[in-house]
Amino acid sequence: MIAGIFFTGSGPILVLTSYESLSDKDLAEKFRAKGIQKYIAYEVPVELVKQRYGTHYDTVMNDLKQEDDLRVMDYDGHHVFYSFSLKELGKPIFHEM
Repeated sequence: MIAGIFFTGSGPILVLTSYESLSDKDLAEKFRAKGIQKYIAYEVPVELVKQRYGTHYDTVMNDLKQEDDLRVMDYDGHHVFYSFSLKELGKPIFHEM
């Protein structure tokens, strides 16, 4: 499982995914199917997500309604943006269809 912050037109979202990379074509297709065709993604350590989100992390991971290939951890852009330091973000991945 990897975690990523995706900066989209409506703001950042925090996602957990079983894909090997945030640049995976199938992951991009999942986002396209949800109406997100353009984004900048940054990988963040899963351990940081666990620390910052605590029991909410466990709740999301145990949610049977979500699939492992794309689990939305947080869609409150303001909260996502201020939960992580910019220094904690990985290299940017740019995607545009």
